[in-house]
Amino acid sequence: LTPKKLYELAEDKVDSGLIEDAIDQYEIILASYPNSKYAIQARLDIAYNLFKQKKYNRSIVELNQFIEKYPDIKVTPYAYYLRAVVAENKSTSILDDLITDSAQRDVESVKDAYKYYLSLIYTFPNSKYTEDAKNKLSDLRNTLSRHEFYVALYYSRIGAYIASINRSKYIIENYPNSSVTSDALHLMAYNYDKINANQLATDTRKILTSTYPSYSPDYSIK
Repeated sequence: LTPKKLYELAEDKVDSGLIEDAIDQYEIILASYPNSKYAIQARLDIAYNLFKQKKYNRSIVELNQFIEKYPDIKVTPYAYYLRAVVAENKSTSILDDLITDSAQRDVESVKDAYKYYLSLIYTFPNSKYTEDAKNKLSDLRNTLSRHEFYVALYYSRIGAYIASINRSKYIIENYPNSSVTSDALHLMAYNYDKINANQLATDTRKILTSTYPSYSPDYSIK
């Protein structure tokens, strides 16, 4: 069979919901016609269908291999974008909108997604996916900063005041203007009070009131 016919058979299997069979068909294309244009598309289709099956790690492995093999062809920006989307979806939970905040769970995949979107923006600044990647960064930055804030708040509650101060500083320095920057300043001032660093507490509160004049904490430290 020609690579075109093999690819059509794979598409038919996808349309029929036979995803594993379709992936096997794509693999046949890679083995039989590794240098064809259909092999290039088959690699992306394998990654995409693994993603749809929520086999996120395998999908990212496939995309990493694709990017390494084809660093600058026409469809490479899509591979970068899909890799970030896969990592972002890996971090989600069906409970996110009901009970939990994703920032309260492990955020390694969120960090990966953030890194992958940045990589797309820097490598292909003019791609059609870049603008959406920039928009995604804002949400991911807020998730990562909230995660750091939860950790800082935990340290404060157990009396590890210096550790909490350091986490708050990390938020301010690495995620400026995030959704919890004001909370981080407020918590930092509280912890400076706890270690009797009165001048630092005063200076931090001045920054908080000048930058966020209407700020009112909506969380409990204790």
